[in-house]
Amino acid sequence: MADIASRIAAARHEAERLKQEINSNRDRNSDTTLEEEAKKRLSQYNGPILKPRRVLKGHFGKIYAMHWHGRDKTLISASQDGKLIIWNADTTNKLHAIPLRSSWVMTCAFEPTMGRLVACGGLDNLVSIYNLTNKDQGARAHRELAAHDGYLSCCRFIDEHKIISSSGDSTCILWDVETSTSLQTFDDHSGDVMSVSLYGNTFVSGSCDATAKLWDINSGKCVKTFIGHESDINSVHFFPNGNAFATGSDDASCRLFDIRAYRDLASYGSEKILCGITSISFSRSGRLLFAGYDDYNCWMWDSMRESQVYQLAGHENRVSCLGVSNDGNGLCTGSWDTFLKIWA
Repeated sequence: MADIASRIAAARHEAERLKQEINSNRDRNSDTTLEEEAKKRLSQYNGPILKPRRVLKGHFGKIYAMHWHGRDKTLISASQDGKLIIWNADTTNKLHAIPLRSSWVMTCAFEPTMGRLVACGGLDNLVSIYNLTNKDQGARAHRELAAHDGYLSCCRFIDEHKIISSSGDSTCILWDVETSTSLQTFDDHSGDVMSVSLYGNTFVSGSCDATAKLWDINSGKCVKTFIGHESDINSVHFFPNGNAFATGSDDASCRLFDIRAYRDLASYGSEKILCGITSISFSRSGRLLFAGYDDYNCWMWDSMRESQVYQLAGHENRVSCLGVSNDGNGLCTGSWDTFLKIWA
């Protein structure tokens, strides 16, 4: 036993040495930074100032999640008043209101291709899927997917047939919607998985173990692990071209990780910002990164120049969720003040 323990210790020491050698070689080859290059090539952002154009009123409890439809101006929101509401963001009309069996909801998602299915979940440990075309459905879920041993933190549809969920049980699961069965379990994290973002046949996850992981959906394996944050990662979002992704953390910073370089390229933070980030989203071009904070504000960052553009202030409580519409023309923020605001 002593021999095995010494061999394990030697292997760990060698792994740490190799890791340091890789990092030193990587730093030696990094002859510039994204911020330096961006300041040489890009002028400061001088686009239009976003203002709140619509206010969506209808929830009577804290809003915890929202998600845009993939093709139009429809969005879904989930609140601890026990309701899922589907909105027309342009007219502010409510299209559907779905009463939930459990009011402790933490996430919601719109199916991106046809928009006929929506999903939600929370402290009930279930992925509940509702069919919006079924007028007689009432409060009964179209499907309930049960396999997680912890709360559901995030879920995202791949298409009408498959959905990925993340959970406080430190795993993510790929589901077959029609058969209500799990197809693959992704279990490399050592803490609660708080968020997932999909791109093609890959997805990235952010966890309370302060790491973000890139996964291959087909193989079910973790392809890369990204470190850099000092606290829980609450939100992840792919850069529009799929070659990078951003993270938002309780350490009061956002980071931009490049998948090809296998490292972080930028960090977005300020000495004046001391609270955690709840949610993040890129603009359609990727030039801007929006981040929601615990201090009731949303900040807009220049993702290339690593600078603050301006503050979006208007909520009276924690900004719990946000997202940019698929056409890039609107930003929606949701808050514990029970309101959703559309900025444009």
